[in-house]
Amino acid sequence: MVYYIEKPVHGNLRTLPRMKNSVRKAGLRQKAQLMSASEIERTLVRLAYEIVEKNEGVDALGLVGIRRRGVPLAERIGKIIARIENAKVPVGTLDITFYRDDLSTLGPKPVVQQKEIGFEIGDRNIVLVDDVLFTGRTTRAALDALFEHGRPRRVQLCVLIDRGHREIPVEATYVGRHVQTTMNEVIEVKLTEIDEAEKVLLMEK
Repeated sequence: MVYYIEKPVHGNLRTLPRMKNSVRKAGLRQKAQLMSASEIERTLVRLAYEIVEKNEGVDALGLVGIRRRGVPLAERIGKIIARIENAKVPVGTLDITFYRDDLSTLGPKPVVQQKEIGFEIGDRNIVLVDDVLFTGRTTRAALDALFEHGRPRRVQLCVLIDRGHREIPVEATYVGRHVQTTMNEVIEVKLTEIDEAEKVLLMEK
């Protein structure tokens, strides 16, 4: 069975929680800066326009950010869309916790925290937003959780970075940038709301 995030189903992953930054940095070295603050902003503007175009406007549109960094990304995209269309788009949150870091291809599955998304998703076109699409497990867990809150008309996935290495056949509908990586490399997305910095880094173990 194939899961495509343009149709209702998919998966993804992101960088480790901030509380592990001090541990993580000790074993990683910066290899390259992939995006600056201005490049992130321009990319989000492009993604916002793509979302509006593909959904033929904002009627019945809703954005759901996957914690942690998917939430501020969804909020920013929502504000951009509001400026484009002069209409407010609801933005909600899905809280998914990992018992260990997201860099491993092994280990426990993502755990969804049972909290309300923040708006009714029934019969809406829902765009799940995350920072990095990796193995696909995060998005799969988010999809399972999403359908416990209602039955959307359609589910799409929007990610800032797609780094490949899928363990589940999941694809994003909207991608800021495709980055070819090895399993020894890590994508770090830093956002002002969480990290007090704004950039995307390619790190190496």
